[in-house]
Amino acid sequence: NFRRLVRLCAMSDAHPAAMDIDVSEEELKDGFSVVEVFSTAAAPSITFDDLIMLPGQISFGCEEVDLSTQLTKRIRLSLPFCSSPMSSVTEHEMAIALALAGGIGFLHCHCTIEEQVGMARRVKAYENGFIAEPAVLSPEDTLAQADEKGFAGIPVTEGGTQHGKLLGMVLKDSSELEADRTLAVKDVMVGFDELVKAKHPCTLEEAYEILKSARIKYLPIIDDNGNLLALTTRSDLLKNREFPHATKSNGKLMVGAAVPARQSEQARLDALVEAGVDVIVLDERNGDSAAQLELLRYAKSKFPDVDVIAGNVATSTQTQRLLEAGADGIRVGMGVGSASLGQQVKATGRAQLSAVYKCHSIAQPHGVPVIADGGISSTGAVTKALTVGASVVMMGSMLAGVDESPGEFFFHDGKRMKHFHALTSREVLDHPEVFESLQAGVSGAVAERGSMATFAAYLAQSVKHGFQDVGVQSIPQLHAETREGKVRFELRSRSAQREGGVHHLFGYTKTLFRS
Repeated sequence: NFRRLVRLCAMSDAHPAAMDIDVSEEELKDGFSVVEVFSTAAAPSITFDDLIMLPGQISFGCEEVDLSTQLTKRIRLSLPFCSSPMSSVTEHEMAIALALAGGIGFLHCHCTIEEQVGMARRVKAYENGFIAEPAVLSPEDTLAQADEKGFAGIPVTEGGTQHGKLLGMVLKDSSELEADRTLAVKDVMVGFDELVKAKHPCTLEEAYEILKSARIKYLPIIDDNGNLLALTTRSDLLKNREFPHATKSNGKLMVGAAVPARQSEQARLDALVEAGVDVIVLDERNGDSAAQLELLRYAKSKFPDVDVIAGNVATSTQTQRLLEAGADGIRVGMGVGSASLGQQVKATGRAQLSAVYKCHSIAQPHGVPVIADGGISSTGAVTKALTVGASVVMMGSMLAGVDESPGEFFFHDGKRMKHFHALTSREVLDHPEVFESLQAGVSGAVAERGSMATFAAYLAQSVKHGFQDVGVQSIPQLHAETREGKVRFELRSRSAQREGGVHHLFGYTKTLFRS
């Protein structure tokens, strides 16, 4: 080695602009292939902090990275992100926001069939820039009640019903100088005949042109009978008129929904498909069960055009059985969620990266994508999960703090937080629609993350930078180069893991994302 160093130095002196380095390809191979890491006889169970990816060559810009991917055999997403079907993570507001960003949300099933169907219909009825369920007033309501709504423009309908006959609008610009706040809104509202309105159907571009030409801030959308269908505003339209990466089918946002893996839930599955749900995820802690296989076969035989994601699983044999039953996607992860105690309570499960790699190895030859569900605590974890075989990551606690997740914010030690409950926590198990009996999870809190649009952009940009450092420009290329051994890995000692984070500082503030 010393003689080689002397030779290289001599070459450098002779040819300062270039060096012909005589090194074999084998000597240049740093680290290990994915097969060497996960498939040796004595390989331990490996998860996110255990593994580090070695950097490759950067020959392209971060903006050239394409994160589009397959959720299932037929459904494609612009971003590899989906939200977990948990009661503290995904209801219709989350599903709408994530679909607009380019991912997809899975509505939780810890509610009645009617409630879950209602959430699905709200997502499918959503139109970018249009408020489908605006705040409304009745003619007899007072200005004080209008003040309580907190909006500068509120439609007035017969009986104050959301989609009743439109009578007018009360506008802050024309009513705020009125001293008597007990006046009925009918006495100060802009009447129906004076309002500029648009008939349904109305596109975003048409609404924008009407708002611009009429120089107004609010545009009610009505049907042929004068009933209020929606409201759009200048500010909302400017914010929402362009979502180029939105996940859509036939012009409508796409949405998924969870169905418990029990024969008695066939009625729920039927109702969700009838409501327009695009993809079903069968929800079970251990998806390799006779009940799930039966429900999966029922769904695929009755609704062949609706994709079904099966799981959760963690082994090759579990994956194979679900594939044979017709699964269009495999959900991987057992006992690895941030609020899960499953591995401690039941002594079963698997470290998440090992589970994703093994399940992907079985599903990939069949063209069935794998969804990594659980353990995603950072953007680096997203990149690692995608590298070892996941096509999409499903997130719970990572998304539970955004504005669109269910629940109210509260303050703890000066920080805005939201409650987060495991599916097997006592708070969820006590719900009448939940049939689990064993508590194997906890409840906690997560920090505020801001809006879904802003947070999804941060997630995507971070993952793109990770891809750039590895030297790949797309998820298919990442999977291919990982299989070929071009993407290299090393296992990290505890000291290396500590070195890979913040260390040897007296104090610091960790702010990776600003909401």
